[in-house]
Amino acid sequence: MPSDVNFSRMTTLKKVLLPIALIAVAAVISITITILRPAPLKLEAPDTAVAVKTLILFSQSADLLVESQGTVLPRTKTKMISEVSGAVLSLSPEFVVGGTFAAGDILLQLDPTDYEVALQRAEARLISMNAQATFELARGTQAQKEWAMTGRPTDEAPLLALREPYLAEARANVLQAEAEVKQAKLKLARTTIRAPYLGMVAAKTVDIGQYVTVGTALGEIFAIDSAEVRLPLTEKDLARIDLDTHTKAIQLPAVTLKATVAAKPRQWKARVVRSEGVVDQLNRSQYLVAQIDDPYALNNDSVGASWPLLMGTFVRAEIVGKRIDNVYAVPRHALMEGRRVALVDSDQRLRITPVKTSHGDDQFYYIDSGLEDGAEIIVSAMGAAIEGMLIKPVGSTN
Repeated sequence: MPSDVNFSRMTTLKKVLLPIALIAVAAVISITITILRPAPLKLEAPDTAVAVKTLILFSQSADLLVESQGTVLPRTKTKMISEVSGAVLSLSPEFVVGGTFAAGDILLQLDPTDYEVALQRAEARLISMNAQATFELARGTQAQKEWAMTGRPTDEAPLLALREPYLAEARANVLQAEAEVKQAKLKLARTTIRAPYLGMVAAKTVDIGQYVTVGTALGEIFAIDSAEVRLPLTEKDLARIDLDTHTKAIQLPAVTLKATVAAKPRQWKARVVRSEGVVDQLNRSQYLVAQIDDPYALNNDSVGASWPLLMGTFVRAEIVGKRIDNVYAVPRHALMEGRRVALVDSDQRLRITPVKTSHGDDQFYYIDSGLEDGAEIIVSAMGAAIEGMLIKPVGSTN
């Protein structure tokens, strides 16, 4: 009985100690392999050059550009109102929406019959008044002769004796008749509606056979010899434009207008002609007015309009601002956070340099401190810029 118990204990002890022994042996073998394993060969890490695009800088003068936008509007717009009454006898073929006309062209013709009759009556009355004045002048001359026969001075003669009031009344009647003739001619001329300037029809509200009265709207026209664009500018924008509103001797800046027409980019030359001189209460902006000549390109010799610029077109404007000297033009994307730029030194290593920018526009920052002529600046994206990393310039330009 005791021998069975001892055998059982031995069996249990073997089951416990055997796994522990195996683990210990495995650990010893692993440690031995690790210790006896030969060390790996150490190779020097290559200093790989990063390919970048660079720009070699030189100081220069630059014109600042200020961007704005606006809608092309006619310089002159007129609502045509009838000044006389009558039926519309005829219309010009160009008196349709979109039709163009020159200054002095006949747009509408009203029935002139009543005004022709009125002019004949006025002229007849003028002839009658001139005849009466002639009679009174003759009677006055005869009265002076008769008074002279009395032997007394003329200044002692009564007014009625010399018929002077009758002559004055006759002359006044002549003046009134002449005014009536002038008015009749004016009304007759107003039956022919002429264009006051080179323009285009924006709206037409009458047609042939329609009777119009004084004050009836005939249509709406606008001038096309030039157009205007109101350009809103902030205080920062105005600081970059050499514009003095207190003097007219200064040369106003040039403007380039840009828009997309028929899916193609177009541009037109314009010029600033005036400042509106007020601050808008809604957006706190000031407005400059740019003018473009011959927007519809009707004149082949026109320089400003090479392609028709239709009224109502929304355009972007680039205004030429102040000229600054001795600056370096750096693309906006090349300026790093904290007003720093990445340069390539003589050892083809990256050097991060702080700079000072004086001005900037939508394309460039203009740096006036921190750079020298011949400095090579990195302008391409390169991820993390690490001071001293090896650089390989590719496609460098001045």
